[in-house]
Amino acid sequence: MITTLEEFELTNNTLETLGWSSFYNQSGESYIKEGFTFGRVALEHKHMYRLYTEQGDLLAEITGKLRHLADGREDYPAVGDWVAISARPLEGRASIHGILSRKSKFSRKVAGSIPDEQIVAANVDSIFLVNALNNDFNIRRLERYLILAWESGAQPVIILSKSDLCSDIDSKIAEVESVAIGVPILVISSLVDEGMDQLAPYLAQGQTVALLGSSGAGKSSIVNRLSGQTMMDVQEVREGDDRGRHTTTHRELVMLPNGGMIIDTPGMRELGLWDGESGIQEAFEDIETYAEQCRFSDCLHKNEPGCAIRAAIRDGSITQERYNSYLKLQKEIAFLERKTNRQARAAEKDRWKKITQSVKASKRKI
Repeated sequence: MITTLEEFELTNNTLETLGWSSFYNQSGESYIKEGFTFGRVALEHKHMYRLYTEQGDLLAEITGKLRHLADGREDYPAVGDWVAISARPLEGRASIHGILSRKSKFSRKVAGSIPDEQIVAANVDSIFLVNALNNDFNIRRLERYLILAWESGAQPVIILSKSDLCSDIDSKIAEVESVAIGVPILVISSLVDEGMDQLAPYLAQGQTVALLGSSGAGKSSIVNRLSGQTMMDVQEVREGDDRGRHTTTHRELVMLPNGGMIIDTPGMRELGLWDGESGIQEAFEDIETYAEQCRFSDCLHKNEPGCAIRAAIRDGSITQERYNSYLKLQKEIAFLERKTNRQARAAEKDRWKKITQSVKASKRKI
């Protein structure tokens, strides 16, 4: 009988090919002692999951206990998660008993007015932020993606796709460099196989990358080119605005021939920030640095003397548009925090109301 994580790893060397690392040892140890094995979530659909395991692909569902203990969306498995399972390989099925600690997670606020978290991808090493070099090129949207990427704990990498459609690549790169300080920028075209070799270092065996970007940015084409086969449907973008038609409708962890893994995601029309305070500090490091140089620590960056930000805008070190974007995103994060706190207080009030009613009902029976 296997009783330690070390024995499990020696017996099943496919864990490493699926992305296992020492990070998961601590949370995995307790599940091993309970007799569980591990799988990685490749696909999720209405709380049914397809897992990669050492026993092959298995269809799984969470146990009633795990469902009962879940307080929100983040307590359910997401694509890329490592989960503890009891496997039934002869049936091709498994039950999910727990989720291991996440090394990273890319989250956004769910679409609509409800302040709830949606985990787009978990346990990724790098995030490819794909932006097409056509009419859909959008610097302000890229800033938003960068905030969430930095917040996730993974390394952001900017992919400027469809280079075959652009005649002024250098100017586009310069625009991106002005908002993505220190972030790798790769220019590619999957159609003519240009620059694709630059992606290889991020997709070595056991490494996981998430592809993020708007519809029509070329994410599915990148997956197809890297996998050497048509894994994802591809459609032409609309004429006039170069926007896509949501060819990818689900998130899926795809294993590549070289041993790396890639998560393709649907294009996001609405990319609401989720808990982006530290992410905004990384994405707008230039503005944060100027703010520290202001004469007064409580400077509002309006008409105060010695304001380093206003001086930087005047001399062109930062643009007014970038500073306006910074203010807008800060307000969005603050609004979400207030709304989330109100929701949490209401949920706690409702919980205690139910407990009180239960106690009163018990006393009446006595």
